[in-house]
Amino acid sequence: MVKIKYIMMIGILFLLTSLIVSPAANANGNGKGNGKNIGFEKQLESTAKKTYRYFQDYTDPKTGLTSDIVRFQNGEDEAKHTSPTNIGMYLLSTVSAEEMGIITRKEAVSRLQTTLNTLEKLEKWNGLYYNWYNTDGSLKTDWGQFISQVDNGWLSAGLIVTGQAYKELAKQSNKLVNAMNYSTLYDPEVGQFRGGYSVDEGKLTDHHYGMFYTEPRLASYIAIGKGDVPSDHWWKMYRTLPAEWDWQAQIPEGPTVTYDGVPVFEGHYQYNGVSYVPSWGGSMFEGLMPGLVIKEKELGANALGLNNKRHAELQIAYAKEKGYPAWGFSPAATPDGYSEFAATPLGTSGYKDDGTVTAHATFLGLEYAPEEAYKNIKALKALNMYGKYGFYDSVNVVTGDLAKAYLALDQGMIMVSIANYLDDGVIRNHFHKSEIGSKPEELLKKEVFSIQ
Repeated sequence: MVKIKYIMMIGILFLLTSLIVSPAANANGNGKGNGKNIGFEKQLESTAKKTYRYFQDYTDPKTGLTSDIVRFQNGEDEAKHTSPTNIGMYLLSTVSAEEMGIITRKEAVSRLQTTLNTLEKLEKWNGLYYNWYNTDGSLKTDWGQFISQVDNGWLSAGLIVTGQAYKELAKQSNKLVNAMNYSTLYDPEVGQFRGGYSVDEGKLTDHHYGMFYTEPRLASYIAIGKGDVPSDHWWKMYRTLPAEWDWQAQIPEGPTVTYDGVPVFEGHYQYNGVSYVPSWGGSMFEGLMPGLVIKEKELGANALGLNNKRHAELQIAYAKEKGYPAWGFSPAATPDGYSEFAATPLGTSGYKDDGTVTAHATFLGLEYAPEEAYKNIKALKALNMYGKYGFYDSVNVVTGDLAKAYLALDQGMIMVSIANYLDDGVIRNHFHKSEIGSKPEELLKKEVFSIQ
C-alpha cells in the first residue's frame, strides 16, 4: 500500500511539473511560474546576457561611463561620449543584470561604485548634469552646454534604484540625487517644466514640457517626490491639448475633472474605435519608457497603466493594418544616422512611419502584450536583427535596410524591460521603496482617463 501511494504521489508531481513547464503554456502571466512560456523566458534571459555584454565591453573601466552608440555598418565605430540618460540606463541595467544572475553582486557594486565616484566629480549646474560628457569624464563642450530636464530624470531614477538595491551605495547615491535641484527648470506661473537650460547662453528654453503622456513625466514625478516642485504640477500638464487647438492630429473629446483643486481636461483620441491619450509623436518610448521605473501598471490601472496597454495594442494593430511583418515604432538609429519613428496616429503631432521598426519598442510592450511580443521577437530575428550584443537597433521592413548599431539608451530599455517581466517589476519595486518613489503614489491612483 505504501508503494502504491508513493507511485501515485510521483505521478501527481510529474503531472504538476509538466503543467508548469509545458511549452504550450501561454506567455500572459505576471510572475515566474504563473503560466509563462518557459522557453520564452530562456530566450529573454539569453537576450539579456548578450545585451548586457554591450555595457561590459563599451563602458570605460576607469570612469564607469558608457559609450552612446557603437556602429558596425562598416567596421566598428564607437562614439565615446555619453549623456545623463545613458548613465542612468547603465545603472539600471547593472542592477537588472545582477537581479537576473548575469553578473555577481560583487561585480555590480564595483561597477556602480566606479560610476558614482565619477558622477561626484563631473561638472554640474545646480546639481544637474550637462547633456553630454566624453566617456573619460570631461565635459563635451563642442556640443553646447545644455541642461536637459528629461535626461536628468533618467539619471535620478538610476541613482534612486541603485541606492535601494545596494544599501552600501545608498548614502552616496542619495547625496547626488538630493543635490539635483529641479526647481531651477520649473516655471511656477505655468506649472510646467521648461525643456532645459543653456548654460553658455544663460537662459531657459522657450518651450515647456506640456504634454503629460511623454517621457519627461518621469522627471516630473521625481521632482514632486523630492519636494522640488509642488504636487499640483502633475495636474497642470496636458492629457491632450485643449480641444480648441485645432491644429492637432484629432480634436479630442472628454470631460473636465478636478483633482486636488486643479481642473484637468481628460481628453482622448480614437484609432479604429479604440480610445487613448496620445503622446506627442506616437512613439513607444514616449509612452511606455517611464513605466520601467514608475508603478504605472500597478497603481495607475485606470489611467497611465491602461493607456500604456492601449498604446502597445494599437502599435500592433497599426502594423497589421499597414501589412508589416513586425511592429515596434520608436526613435532609433538608421544605417546613416538617427531619426524619430512612430505609429503616426498615436501622436498629437505624429512622427513619420516609413516601415522602420526598433527592438526596444517590442520589449517596452512586453508586460502589456507578452504573447504578441513573443511572436514579434521571432519576426525580428527572422529579419536578421540579432547580433553579438542582442538586437541591432532598427530594420526597415519595407526596404530591408538594417541599422547595425547598438545604442546605450535602447540597450538599457531592453535590459530593464526583461528584468521587470521576469521578476515581477523588480526595478519598479526598488524605485518605489524610496521616499521619492513612494511619496507621489497617490497621484497615480486617483486619476481616471476617459478611455475606459
